[in-house]
Amino acid sequence: MSQPNTPGQRPIPGTTREIDAVCAKISTDNCEFLRLDGAEATVSRVKQEMEAYRWVHLACHAIQNTHEPLRSGFFLDDGRLELSEIMTRNIPRCELAFLSACQTSTGDEKLSEEVVHLAAGMLAAGYQGVVATMWSIKDRHAPDVAGSFYEYLVEKGKNEGSARLESAKAAYALHHASQCLRKKIGDSEGGLLTWVPYVHFGL
Repeated sequence: MSQPNTPGQRPIPGTTREIDAVCAKISTDNCEFLRLDGAEATVSRVKQEMEAYRWVHLACHAIQNTHEPLRSGFFLDDGRLELSEIMTRNIPRCELAFLSACQTSTGDEKLSEEVVHLAAGMLAAGYQGVVATMWSIKDRHAPDVAGSFYEYLVEKGKNEGSARLESAKAAYALHHASQCLRKKIGDSEGGLLTWVPYVHFGL
């Protein structure tokens, strides 16, 4: 799902390129997937489709509410999809959520002993694994990370004779994607701030 021009938010055109990259990688593996872009990605539609698919990839703006964590959420075409709504849905087969939005795993210094970020909320909703970000990510490089992430999983599956993406390999895939971006942009201060924020939680 991509939201390049969410009403009321600044444009993030890289989200379209990101989903292009994801679809290009997983379509070669005959994976069943549904793509929702812009106006197609409404709150009701995304909630509905999350119940039908094991994985969800959200490329959009997000907000973290440290005072009311369940009101944290993702900005879609017609409003905000909050954690409280996700957690009350029946998502029986959820495996992995890739949250390609800014600060989806940022903590709070006033609540150091409590986890209140979006990634933790997705785990609480039942997802076995979550890829998230510790701070703002760069729109121009997010497609590279996502493309390398899914490319690793597809190739790993082919090598093991499986046509299925394995969420258990997600941490390895994210490490691979981060290293690919690191090699591309280097270890300058700006480079570190670009590839370091991606993290994996769960299985």
